[in-house]
Amino acid sequence: MKQQRAGFGGGCHWCTEAVFQSLRGVLEVSQGFIASDAPHDSFSEAVAVTWDPAVIAFEDLIAVHLATHSSSSRHKMRGKYRSAVYVHDTADGADARRIIDAIAEQTDSSFVTEILPFRAFKASDARFRDYYTRNREGPFCDAYIEPKLAMLRQRFAALQAGAATKV
Repeated sequence: MKQQRAGFGGGCHWCTEAVFQSLRGVLEVSQGFIASDAPHDSFSEAVAVTWDPAVIAFEDLIAVHLATHSSSSRHKMRGKYRSAVYVHDTADGADARRIIDAIAEQTDSSFVTEILPFRAFKASDARFRDYYTRNREGPFCDAYIEPKLAMLRQRFAALQAGAATKV
C-alpha cells in the first residue's frame, strides 16, 4: 500500500489531531510541534499525518484543514498556531499550492495558509496525545473540538471514518 505524509498546522493540535483522526484513509496522526526553514524554524503546534491516497486524496485533507481552523485570519497567535501545510518534497509542495489556490478561487477566499518544508517534529507529551478520545466529555472538547467534528459530519460526511467508499 502506498502512503503519503504531510504536516498540518493552524490551530490547537488537540483539535487538529481529532479532525484528522476522524477521516477515513488516515493511517496515523502524530500530535506535536513542527518546524520548517527560517523564518518558520520555531516549533508550532501541528500534526504529522500519514494516509492512504487510494482512500483519501491530498485535496480532501487540505480542504478539511482549511475548513477547520482560522485559515484566512492573520491573528496574533500565528507563532504558536502557524497556518501551514508542511510537505516532504517539492512535488507535494506544488500540489498543495495548486489545491489551496483552487479552493480559494472556488470559495472566493484568501487563505494565509503557507506551504512549508517539513523539517523537524517534536511529539507532544504523552498525556496530551489522543486528547479527544480520552477527554471527550471534557469542557475543552465540548467547546472547541466537537463543533469542528459536527461541521465535518455535515460538510465532509463522505470523508468520515465508517462512511461508505465510492466504487
